[in-house]
Amino acid sequence: MRETIRALGHEHVSAEHASTFEVTSDDWLTPAGDCILAVEADRTPADFDDAFVDACQSHDATIEVAIEVDSGARTYEQVVTGRGHPDLTFEGDRSIVFRTSDYIDERTGMVGAEHAAAGFDRELVDALADGAELTLTIQVE
Repeated sequence: MRETIRALGHEHVSAEHASTFEVTSDDWLTPAGDCILAVEADRTPADFDDAFVDACQSHDATIEVAIEVDSGARTYEQVVTGRGHPDLTFEGDRSIVFRTSDYIDERTGMVGAEHAAAGFDRELVDALADGAELTLTIQVE
């Protein structure tokens, strides 16, 4: 099962956060938002199919987040794997956050992520800072 979100990079994308990465539906970003990869997301966790949410609510669920960034001149791709948890609710209506830790709130889309924002390829991050388009695909098995 999978869910897809499309969003846009922003001039303040720095991707320096050590424990999370995030995509938000907000249309703005301050330099303090160092975990945010993209803004103006076309969907949030609250939009996800109930069957997808149910599949993620297992300690045995493997969640894979595929990031594709199209700069126009080049496409960058990176995949981050983590796991599900029974307490994931996907009720957030503004953003989705992927965490290296086990912390969970209504925005959490994955725990135990392999890496956070700081682990993304710097060329991919630079493309997002230049306003590139991002496609984020979440797949659960």
